[in-house]
Amino acid sequence: MRYRSFPAIPGLQVSVLGFGCMRLPVVGGDMARIDEAPAQALLRGAIDAGVNYVDTAYPYHGGQSEPFVGRALRDGYRDRVQLASKLPVWMVQAESDWERLLDEQLRKLDTGRIDFYLLHALNGARWETVRALGGLRAMERARADGRIGHLGFSFHDALSVFKTIVDGYDWEFCQIQYNYIDEGYQAGTGGLRYAAGRGIGSIAMEPLRGGTLAQGQPDDIQRVWSGAPSPRPPAGWALQWVWDHPEVVTALSGMNAPGQVEENLASAALAQAGGLSPEDHARVAAVRDIYAARVRVPCTTCGYCAPCPSGVAIPETFAAYNSGAMFGNWKSARGAYHAFQASQGHGADQCAECGGCEPKCPQGIPIMAKLKEAGAALVPA
Repeated sequence: MRYRSFPAIPGLQVSVLGFGCMRLPVVGGDMARIDEAPAQALLRGAIDAGVNYVDTAYPYHGGQSEPFVGRALRDGYRDRVQLASKLPVWMVQAESDWERLLDEQLRKLDTGRIDFYLLHALNGARWETVRALGGLRAMERARADGRIGHLGFSFHDALSVFKTIVDGYDWEFCQIQYNYIDEGYQAGTGGLRYAAGRGIGSIAMEPLRGGTLAQGQPDDIQRVWSGAPSPRPPAGWALQWVWDHPEVVTALSGMNAPGQVEENLASAALAQAGGLSPEDHARVAAVRDIYAARVRVPCTTCGYCAPCPSGVAIPETFAAYNSGAMFGNWKSARGAYHAFQASQGHGADQCAECGGCEPKCPQGIPIMAKLKEAGAALVPA
């Protein structure tokens, strides 16, 4: 295992591979029923192999991830890892909720301290909640009394919002979605470098894009990978691309099978900033281009179309549509769309065809027509 440090926490060595506890083995396809024996074996096996960063959150596995992690880290494993969890900012209605939620998480995790505590999934609106309801003051109190060690945030919004949040507090770390497909998505490379310029190290989530960059690769993409002089599995290419960036301290992988753990550990042993050759980067770019050719809507998620007066999450809807088309995993795309857009009243079906969004789109996308197309494709089969 190889290790890196956060610029703001120089004395702490963190494994380049972190164990994400959002996609653990489950019973009967029920995400709220973690199959504890194999899940514990996977987590403890990774720790025994040198992984020392374990990431969970309040809502993972229907709220069952944190209690599982608390049990799995017994028998001395808790002392061997940096434990990370996230406060659900969307559940905060009053200033007292910061303390209430943190204390609940500490109980669920069976620990007196969360080493890396994140304000979960910050966007523009949630950042305003943090500011208006004293979130940072509450976090400073928790850090002072030892209930949390280091404070950061995870992020899902536009780059401009990311910069505002980065500049709004003396953060120790941040967590962004980052992989070779999403280089320009949300915070992206621009955000990675912006944070680094302010002494903030980044954690990469979704380095394998939920497994789509690791399993079931299309034949044309597999041919590109197979043409490399040194063989490497698709997951290895994706992880090495992330680790090639020195600004990334650790990459989180949601491993749910022994083979995945073994493969990712083997890749982590080779992790090196600047380790990919120009030929390697050209190969990754060729794969990226193949995926890009499958994109249905040329949306750059700039957000100029927002806010929609009818509440449609336009960029997010197009992102789900493009994901289904690019990777052929319509089940996953539809599930994400219905969980985060349609079920919350932000789906394509809410479009009133007012037309206000289309003149604002720098890409000239016929948004109303494409929303109909996307909505039809994202209806569960």
